[in-house]
Amino acid sequence: MSAPVAPPPEVILMQMAFGKAITQALSVAARFKIADQLATGPKTAAELATATGLHAGHLYRVMRALAGLGVFSGDADGKFSLTPVGNMLRSDVPGSVRAMATYVCDPWSWKPWGDLAGSVKSGQPVFDRMFGEGVFDYFGKHPDEADTFNAGMTGFSQQAAAAVVKAYDFSKFGTIVDVGGGHGALLLSILKANAWVKGVVFDAPSVAVGAVEAIKAAGLTDRCRAEGGDFFKAVPGGDLIILKHIIHDWNDEKATSILKACRAAIPPTGKLILVELVVPPGFAPHMAHILDLEMMVICDGKERTEAEYRELLAGAGFKLTRIVPTEGAHGLVEATPA
Repeated sequence: MSAPVAPPPEVILMQMAFGKAITQALSVAARFKIADQLATGPKTAAELATATGLHAGHLYRVMRALAGLGVFSGDADGKFSLTPVGNMLRSDVPGSVRAMATYVCDPWSWKPWGDLAGSVKSGQPVFDRMFGEGVFDYFGKHPDEADTFNAGMTGFSQQAAAAVVKAYDFSKFGTIVDVGGGHGALLLSILKANAWVKGVVFDAPSVAVGAVEAIKAAGLTDRCRAEGGDFFKAVPGGDLIILKHIIHDWNDEKATSILKACRAAIPPTGKLILVELVVPPGFAPHMAHILDLEMMVICDGKERTEAEYRELLAGAGFKLTRIVPTEGAHGLVEATPA
């Protein structure tokens, strides 16, 4: 059997250029919970359209495109089924990507990407210029969009949580504070694996409300609480402070302010962990390179190299001690008070 022939360069570039079509098609499937419909068995596009109120012909074309990408599978009878990839678009699976695949095409997320060139030219995030305020201030005024974003981050945290818990020994800490912890997905996983550890989920007051319900649902109200506040000013004290996908949201000046607030809350024997996609050396494909562009467009943040984290932490009174790899894409940037 002959080896597959690689597409010519112009075809490869065309496929890359039309990546927008893939993003939007995934978002349609996520927004209308197509994977949830298929969880009970194969269905035709007409059946899916009836259940979701969509146009059967147009939905078929979206499903056909996604089947070609391995998100769904299709048979000779025109019925579509879930694949392992598409299964992660279900609402009820741990680590679901449905909310994230939805919000990437919400106006706040999609529109700024239309002016990536403007960001590259100006050196400024597009979002602030387009919407007249920062993205987190925007979320405070648009709770429905914020809820979808927070659900997406919860799914992302669930994906990372198992790898983080496996990679690091959290048993030696009395109290762990998850700063910017959202609804507590990561911290709750850590506490479930370490029955003697206590925890605090700390986030903006509007977000912390959701964490209260999550803590209750996990049966951990005796060992964990949610607290609202402003991490630029102060954070709760603990033996370990952990921040997942927080520091990458901010430029160096603002990130340093957050880290200084954490430094003030950590005892001399305490530790800090940043759960981030650390940019590796070289130019091999890595999710950090792509997410770095998202930070550039949306919130004036960045993904950082080990050297950049070392310098950033030093400016806030920390010493980077090591980066612990995980089975996933994340690294655990560990630091102690300098």
